[in-house]
Amino acid sequence: MKILLAIDGTKFSDAAIQAITKTIVADHSQVLILQALEPILYSAPPQMAPGYAPEMAQKREEQMKEAKASVAAAARTLQAAGFGVATRVVEADARNAILDVAEESNADLIVLGSHGRRGIQKFLIGSVAESVARHARCSVLIVRLFPAH
Repeated sequence: MKILLAIDGTKFSDAAIQAITKTIVADHSQVLILQALEPILYSAPPQMAPGYAPEMAQKREEQMKEAKASVAAAARTLQAAGFGVATRVVEADARNAILDVAEESNADLIVLGSHGRRGIQKFLIGSVAESVARHARCSVLIVRLFPAH
């Protein structure tokens, strides 16, 4: 089975990793761990030279370093559970990146955590999990965290 695990370095991703190790048999399963960094969008007047905002480049480097550490940690967990693992970090809109990589890799299953946003937050930020579930050409497992009572 080819699994695409989409993570973002949060507790919701940790829950998705645990769901894979607890519910999927590792034998003959390959997991591609993907983290998508949203593009940094900023506008500068045309007279500004490229690289005008070095703090933005430094911030992106830090984000990339954190993303690579996050996918490496997930890889170690899944390898320890017996899964074949590959990792990938891309700079792209998360929804599109997940769907595109799933298509490229012929994934049988996409696994991702849900942040559980509701109301205005969902309206303003949107739901990556919902979008992926609606548009994926393979099965999707959305893992939810429920607060302890």
